[in-house]
Amino acid sequence: MTTAADTLEFSLSARAAKRIAYLIQQEGQADLMLRVSVSGGGCSGFQYGFSFDDTVNPDDRTFQREGVTAVVDETSLELLAGAQVDFVEDLGGAAFKITNPNATSSCGCGSSFAI
Repeated sequence: MTTAADTLEFSLSARAAKRIAYLIQQEGQADLMLRVSVSGGGCSGFQYGFSFDDTVNPDDRTFQREGVTAVVDETSLELLAGAQVDFVEDLGGAAFKITNPNATSSCGCGSSFAI
């Protein structure tokens, strides 16, 4: 059965894929994937979550770039449709950053957003 989440897109930038590959190598588990999720909370209403996982659940969608896999559950994907994970390094430090076209506002640190 096809769900609405089956047609939604999500992507990793080349920089994010490179950094994820490096972190997975450091963990020593080649089967790890980056799980990206959205949960209620944060200073703007929703917050992004990042973790490593070795399991794809029935309600997950997977997205690949340069040998790296990102996993997003269908509920989170509805809030992340068209979003991209990037890895940025600047004077303030280094972090994964999500560019989310659905967010109407976000907090200063970029870890939470509103729709």
